Amino acid sequence: MAGFASSRPASLALCGFLIFLNVFAFLLAVGAEQRRSTGKVVPDEYDERSYCLYDTDASTVYGVCAFFVLLLAQLLVTGVTRCLCFGPALSSRGCAVAAFAVSWLTFLVAEACLVGGSAKNAYHTKYLGYYTKHDLVSCAALRKGVFAAAAAMMLINLAASLVYYWSYSKAADGGFIKHQNEAGVGMTDYGLDRGGGPGL
Repeated sequence: MAGFASSRPASLALCGFLIFLNVFAFLLAVGAEQRRSTGKVVPDEYDERSYCLYDTDASTVYGVCAFFVLLLAQLLVTGVTRCLCFGPALSSRGCAVAAFAVSWLTFLVAEACLVGGSAKNAYHTKYLGYYTKHDLVSCAALRKGVFAAAAAMMLINLAASLVYYWSYSKAADGGFIKHQNEAGVGMTDYGLDRGGGPGL
């Protein structure tokens, strides 16, 4: 039991680190949503064609950083729990499996939004007017809500990951305690009060 008691601070530290990573990724996604690239049509000084002049590409950087931070958090919880497949046998996996599925589903949706949003945000159509032989009337831009959807999925992913890790740890700890108690009962069967003293 001493070894189990000493593992509790590490579990709390892991939960805290997961919360930090997910919140950091969430803030990056929110920043990416607010800093989406916007362009305006301006005339080219060398010819009569127009092109799109974009203000910033910070949203792409934020989106890519959020992608890797969220990936790190998912790999961490997956590695600690051994992906629910290679760890100790659990007596009850219902809650852990459900939270595991939700965690991975929201993770994949969030990562898809981050990748798609970052790629679309980085797409600049500077010479589109030249190749299409007509003046531009608008500039391509990432639609609102893509990075916001990723941020929302991150919050759900955080809750699911914590529930998944808690359920997994609780089930594994319960099996350990049960095993220890059974070992204690087995030892009392051969104690002095059972007639197993040195005089026999």
